[in-house]
Amino acid sequence: MTILCVRFQLPPMGEAALPQLLGLLEEFTPVIEALPPDGALVDLRGAERYFGRSTVELAAVIRVRALALYGVDCMIGAGPGPMLARMALRDARPGVTCAVSADAVREFIEGKPVSALPGVGTATARTLCEYGLDTLGRVAAAPLSTLQRLIGAKAGRELHEKANGVDRGRVVPNAVSRSLATERPFTRDELDPDRHRRALLSAAEDLGTRLRALDKVCGGLTLTVRYADSSATTRSRTLKEPTAHSAALTRVAYDMYEALGLQRARVRSLTLRAEALGPAEQASYQLTFDPVDEKVRRVEEVADRARAKFGPRAVMPGALAA
Repeated sequence: MTILCVRFQLPPMGEAALPQLLGLLEEFTPVIEALPPDGALVDLRGAERYFGRSTVELAAVIRVRALALYGVDCMIGAGPGPMLARMALRDARPGVTCAVSADAVREFIEGKPVSALPGVGTATARTLCEYGLDTLGRVAAAPLSTLQRLIGAKAGRELHEKANGVDRGRVVPNAVSRSLATERPFTRDELDPDRHRRALLSAAEDLGTRLRALDKVCGGLTLTVRYADSSATTRSRTLKEPTAHSAALTRVAYDMYEALGLQRARVRSLTLRAEALGPAEQASYQLTFDPVDEKVRRVEEVADRARAKFGPRAVMPGALAA
């Protein structure tokens, strides 16, 4: 076990603490991949040799320091690779690290549903279950040619490898500062899709306002849906062109939400993150002659000036979409 997947138990709207917590992890290794809004992948191969401690022992030290310095507990999964560490995190709980050793991988994954595998979405899981391939053990035992006929050549090969415990992923160091995020927690676990959409509208408007204030545009969006059982689903999408336009961000956020196909899901919070930030003056745009779009952009400019003069509450959430 050399990889940790850490999820910090941040309070609502507490994502601002993530860079500090990532700094804590950097005391052990520079190989850290931020997983906003509240997590990270950590490669401890060098740290194990340097500190003379196992991955699980280092995980315990990380948890104690996060509690002592920031008052934040965390859940930690450990495994031979990033995929297995992510899967182990689902079985972890505060105070106890779920660790999967290299010789226990098959035993750990074979009874799990196919949806537990990172990268397997709702549609793929549904297709596999229709053919009786509802667990990773059954997927691992299925002929490769069968999987490739069901979901495609490349996806079938990757699924077959992952179901057999082959984890080719690696931790890719990144910078959390190259993104912006906003979270919309619900006061109670929310079933109403209309309330989900209103929360996404508010989040997209907030991101657009912040991007424009910084003279930035984003090249992608990531949506994280947190459920009542503390599990989460994350989806990302690359934008057709970089933008800070709230209406464009809202459309993409709605598309990602609809693609999840949530039915009676009890949602605890929604987090929307703008990825791949860049200077607005360096971005290229496709010309549009849509008078409605131009009108909305002019309204945005007026709203931004009102916020700058009178504060963030000068414009009611959702007003720009009216």
